[in-house]
Amino acid sequence: MPNGIIIIDKPAGWTSMDVCAKLRGMFHEKRVGHAGTLDPMATGVLPVFIGRATRAVEFAADSDKEYIAGLKLGVVTNTQDTTGEILEERPAEVTREQLLAVLPQFTGEIEQLPPMYSAIKIGGKKLYELARKGKEVERRPRTVTIHALELLGGTPPEGADFLLRVSCSKGTYVRTLCHDIGQALGCGGCMGSLRRVKAAGFTLADSVTLQAVQEAADQGRGESLLLPVDTYFAGVPVLMLKNAAAEKKVRNGAALALRDVPDGEYRVYGADKTFLALGRVAGGRLATVKSFFEV
Repeated sequence: MPNGIIIIDKPAGWTSMDVCAKLRGMFHEKRVGHAGTLDPMATGVLPVFIGRATRAVEFAADSDKEYIAGLKLGVVTNTQDTTGEILEERPAEVTREQLLAVLPQFTGEIEQLPPMYSAIKIGGKKLYELARKGKEVERRPRTVTIHALELLGGTPPEGADFLLRVSCSKGTYVRTLCHDIGQALGCGGCMGSLRRVKAAGFTLADSVTLQAVQEAADQGRGESLLLPVDTYFAGVPVLMLKNAAAEKKVRNGAALALRDVPDGEYRVYGADKTFLALGRVAGGRLATVKSFFEV
């Protein structure tokens, strides 16, 4: 039974759910989920969790992300990227110095108004469903954090004038960031390209293409590409249980008395080094936060 994490380099034109559906077929496993949606036009790091590992999605989805974004100036669209309907076009003779001058106002904690073409629900309806019907509803700005916003050198891809590196918190819309930068420059703007280079602590170096997964699956070695689920919790200290009685308690979801173990979160392993759970020790007692052993 497949169980683990695979980092897909998502191709353009696919939704994140398309990727999950494809992997369900390849691994013959219904339990497949991803951490952090990428728009169809975007490419790059999409962590996908398979089998029992799907229980880690809730932790990974809250992680910071990093992107390389193409900024297209002088064009405003209804989707805030170049796939949308053009609403406005203006001359945009912006220099690198002018762009560098406005970037500081978009770093740190900022307010973003979620775009109408997004999966956020208001009144039980996804915004993009309303947008497709020509409706616009009132949205509340959301606070997000831009950890780093850097103007990169090099030639931007076709459809973009500048290339930006964006390191940001969960919930950040990079296309809204591009739109807002265009507004600040007075010429309007949108996102011309997007490549995610980091998510949930994984990078492009950890990723594989869908074609590579398909080839491996056809040869019966698809599971060899899966990373163990505890890879995601690599930064959490290890707690090895010393005997079968302690392991049985953890497997049954019961609290376990532990002396001389400092308070905090731990990766909990059985005596045979099987990863059992993410646990938390408080006041000499270990409680399970989330179990990961196969039932």
